[in-house]
Amino acid sequence: MDTFYLDHAATTPMREVAAAAWMEHAQALNPASQYGSGRKARSVADSAREEIASLLGCEPIEVVFTASGTEADNLAVQGLYQASPLNRIVSTPIEHPGILETVNALALGGAEMDLLPIGPDGRVSSLAALEIPAAVATMMWANNETGAIQPVAEFIAAAQASGTPTHIDAVQVVGHLPVNFAELGATTLAASAHKFGGPRGVGLLLARRSPAPSAVLHGGGQERGIRPGTLDVAGAAATAAALREAVAELESEATRLSGLKKTLLDAILQRIPNVLVHTTEPALPGHLHLSFPGAEGDSLIMLLDSLRIEASTGSACSNGVNRASHVLLAMGITETDARGAIRFTLGRTTTQESIEAVLAVIEDVVTRARTAGMAF
Repeated sequence: MDTFYLDHAATTPMREVAAAAWMEHAQALNPASQYGSGRKARSVADSAREEIASLLGCEPIEVVFTASGTEADNLAVQGLYQASPLNRIVSTPIEHPGILETVNALALGGAEMDLLPIGPDGRVSSLAALEIPAAVATMMWANNETGAIQPVAEFIAAAQASGTPTHIDAVQVVGHLPVNFAELGATTLAASAHKFGGPRGVGLLLARRSPAPSAVLHGGGQERGIRPGTLDVAGAAATAAALREAVAELESEATRLSGLKKTLLDAILQRIPNVLVHTTEPALPGHLHLSFPGAEGDSLIMLLDSLRIEASTGSACSNGVNRASHVLLAMGITETDARGAIRFTLGRTTTQESIEAVLAVIEDVVTRARTAGMAF
């Protein structure tokens, strides 16, 4: 029996071109070495950096390799904060923990934190807080739970007007929507290779020459001193290969996934009463976040898993206890309804058969989960 994977926002399967590139360069030596094999490894890394830069509209020197999107977020937010004489940070309450926890940690250390308000559609509803200069303002481009695309252009323009550097968490966007770093105007931007079919353990930080983040990590000075440590040459090559293929498929995949998502949503709304839809347009083409009031999200996930359908609640779980999503709570969803949430995220391996598999069982799954009731 096939397994139907609908959690691409968490990780998407590694592309064959990325796996081939990784294997080709898995034996690469230290690219900082001066002898022949080191120069050869450096050439591979440089080619990967140049290709990524051309695909994302930036200069090669602005591409910093990291170990994850979370690390890229940390390096950018902490580094820009430390580089500024100001102690104020502007963010939002719907960020991924990579940003949310970083900002909270800086606030505990004395930073003044202002969070932009969120409307019921899951988007920032006012940029007024950006009128006052800050050390850094940070916002995600698209939400990892609802898929809601945020007003990043307006956000960056408002921050620039007050002289505030900006960091954009684009982990869910790179490889799925067009990105041109130079035109965007952000100071830094984070991405993660495994979100677009690259290897796990490789992230990207695009960082302008100025203002550049101060060093948070210290070591041999690699990656402009922003992310010291021996570069993973194979990972860099695999990331470039995956991004090249993902960017080539952007338009066709967006159309295909949007159609599959509409089919899934329309059928669920037709067959099941009392469904809350948290994903509103404009959104990422593959994201669909719903709540089934009266059902526990964990029950829905476990029942689907028993039927070989893999999805997620979209929120953090601890010790097996489903917690209400901070994103949904910020949107004004009640805690009880938020706990009944499930996130289907479609990607390159999702087919019409995948959608039909969900629709064949979703009514029974929701009925059984609602019968089981809420945990207290």
